[in-house]
Amino acid sequence: MSKKPKIRVITLGLIQDKNRLFVSEGYDSVKHQSFYRPLGGGIDFGETSLDALKREFQEEVKGELTNIHYLGCLENIFIYNGKPGHEIIQLYRCDFSDRKFYELDSIPFFEGKREVIAIWVEIDKLISGELVLVPTKLLDFIKT
Repeated sequence: MSKKPKIRVITLGLIQDKNRLFVSEGYDSVKHQSFYRPLGGGIDFGETSLDALKREFQEEVKGELTNIHYLGCLENIFIYNGKPGHEIIQLYRCDFSDRKFYELDSIPFFEGKREVIAIWVEIDKLISGELVLVPTKLLDFIKT
């Protein structure tokens, strides 16, 4: 008997520095396509989305956040590696407390056992579609 797919509730943090956005790089092996998404992750039972956001940034890149503002809730239904996915996203705009993060080119980290890299990407490349931002609805929240 197969498990019924579940809706995942996550939180993401948009960190923008002028014309750059801080994102993690992913790869869909079925579509043979790289994609980018803001950092964040799952919200644990009994945890607020704000607390989850702070925890995820601490776990992933050892970063403290400041100037945190709630932007809204998004729904994302997608196919990743050939499997359907469904997320409810609590979205925040925020900044790093430590300016050193704005000077780094990349930060490797682990999502479970998978090594991932967080990088700054040019917003123009996301808007033009040269680089794929997921979910694409996030483009509506980027200041240009």
